[in-house]
This record gives sequence, C-alpha cells and structure tokens, in this order.
Amino acid sequence: MRKTNRLREKITQHSVVRRGQTLYQRYRKYIPVISFVGGFLWDSLTLTRIDRMSDNLILLLYLILVGVLMVLVHLIEQGKITRKLILKYQEYYPAGIQFFLGGLFSSYVVFYFHSASLSKDWLFIGLLVVLLVANEFLEKRLTNLFLQMALYALVTLSFFIFFLPVVLHRMGTGIFFLSLLLSIAVMVVLLYLLFHRWKLFPLHQLKQLFGMVGSIYLLMVLFYLLNLIPPVPLSLKFAGIYHHVHREGEQYHLRFAQPEWYQIFKKWENPFYYTQGDTAFCFTAIFAPTRLRTQIQHVWEHYDEEQERWLTTDQLQFEIRGGREGGYRGYTFKRHLHPGKWRVQVITAQGKILGRIRFRIQPAREPISRWKEIVR
Repeated sequence: MRKTNRLREKITQHSVVRRGQTLYQRYRKYIPVISFVGGFLWDSLTLTRIDRMSDNLILLLYLILVGVLMVLVHLIEQGKITRKLILKYQEYYPAGIQFFLGGLFSSYVVFYFHSASLSKDWLFIGLLVVLLVANEFLEKRLTNLFLQMALYALVTLSFFIFFLPVVLHRMGTGIFFLSLLLSIAVMVVLLYLLFHRWKLFPLHQLKQLFGMVGSIYLLMVLFYLLNLIPPVPLSLKFAGIYHHVHREGEQYHLRFAQPEWYQIFKKWENPFYYTQGDTAFCFTAIFAPTRLRTQIQHVWEHYDEEQERWLTTDQLQFEIRGGREGGYRGYTFKRHLHPGKWRVQVITAQGKILGRIRFRIQPAREPISRWKEIVR
C-alpha cells in the first residue's frame, strides 16, 4: 500500500503531470466547447456511409438509452425507485441524456447535410444545428418532461426517416409516413408507461404532452410536404458540366476546356464556351445505400431575362443503383444551346432536390484547342 501511495505521489509530482494540471485548470472553461467541436469533427470524418449498419445500430442504441434515462430521471423524482445502486448515479443521468442527444444530433447534422441542397434545406439543417448547439447548454433543463418529449419525438422521427430506406431498400412518401407512424408508436408507448403504468403525472398534463408532440409531428409533415427535408439517404457526391462524357469499362472520362494555370481546383466548365453544334453534358455521381434503386431526373433550365424566371427545356430521367462508395454515375446531355444563365436540377423520383449545377453559356471566340480530361 505504501509503495502504491509513493508511486502515485511520484507521478502527481512529475513536472509533465503538474504542467498538464495547470493547463487544464487554466483552460477548463473551454473544455465543453473543445469537446463539442472535436466530437462534431470526429462524426464528420467517421460517419461516411449512411448505410453502414454498425453506425445505425449505435444510433439506435443512443435512442434507447435516451429513453431509458428519461424514464429513470422521472421515476427517481417521484420516489418510485429505491434501489441504492440506481440512486447512487442519479446525478449523472441528465448528463447522460445530454451526451446521447448530442451524439444523435451531431450524426443527424452530418447525414442530412450530405443530402441537403442548402438553397432550400437550410431551415431544417439550421434547426438541427441549433438543437445540436443548444444541447450543450441544456443539462440542467433536460429533466423537464415537456422538453424531453419534444426532443425525443424529433430524434426518433429523424432517425427512422433515413434508417427505414436503408433496411427496406425503398424510398418515397410511403416510407416517410411509415417512419412517422413508428415514431408516434414509440412516443405513445413511452407516454403510456409514464402515465398509466407508473402514474407519474396527471391526465391534463398528458393531454398537453400529446398536443405538444403532435405539433412536432405536424411541423415535420409540413417540412416534408414543402420539400424542406433533405432526401436522405441519397447524397450528391459529385456533379459538373462538360463538353464530352464517355464510358470506358468501369470508368467515365470527362472532358472540358483546359483551365488557366491558376485554376488548379477546377473540375468542370463554367462558363461553358460553345461553338455551333456543341453539346453540353451534365455528369453526376449520387450515393445510395446498397440494393436501393430509384429514379433520378436531370432538369435542364434556362433563365429567361425578359420573364425573369427559370424555364424548363428538358427533363431527362435515369435509374441509379446503390452501393458504390463514390456514388452511382450517370449523365445527360443537351443540344441546341444558346447563351445565358443555365442550371441543371438533380431531382429524386419524389421531387426532392438533391442539388443544382449552375453555369453560364458563352460563345467561344475561337474553337477550343486545349482540353483537360478527368476520370471518375
């Protein structure tokens, strides 16, 4: 015992350990911020595939643990639990709820951001980011029943929206409403246990909870119908406009006008310089989970300066098949070009926008003689 104490004292008195303790005390107030940023960056780097079953099972475990801890907090508050082992750690349960909610919201921001077209999905992504950041400051409020139920309704529905297409290999409105029904079922069971089984709150409070949770679901349905929820689990990995696209074996060769020497990161052509008879190609690579098949549209649009609105010129559709890490590759092309602002909207079969490729068509002063080719 004496040897152990001496060893411990020797370690704590070591200059490196003491310096570390000093630094910790000096920057202790910044530890939550550092942990928050570090955790989010870690999720961004590690959560690369939305169809990785191990990641989804971890998130499902987080959902279960949040629900269990919420129930424990209220059972303890009402004196329904007397086991010393459970009561011993009761002060850590709100922190556990905060930790697991933070893990869920962080993962959702990563997954939904990958599928988002920020020109239209910023509201939903912004909501997730706000909740992610707010969660870092809610520890003392996470014992509030109404706040817990609101957050739990949101995290369960957000999980099922992308998890069901992964396991069922299907997408669409029916899958969204199935996700909604599953989330509602989870909330009904949870509220039934809290109200009927353990009688933790009165009937009028139950009605208020159902009203609040119902409002959360109505808001999410409204977001879906207004096309404000990103089309997870699909994500646009790469897109660009080219003078020519052709396939050789398993590779696509993409050709565009040679960029200037300083444009080292330029991967496609904007502005698109054309001569009479040229064709513009739109190439996309779209990630989808393994075994999922769905239709994708390239909607070519030209901006009419007189009418001050976008006019559709072509709607071209093709099927994608999931599983490839870099995304399923496909392209469409457009003849009969004319100068001005153009864009190609990449749209799912359900009308959800995966992304937009904006570019300008300009007449070439002389035929293009220098080309660059990349392989995807």
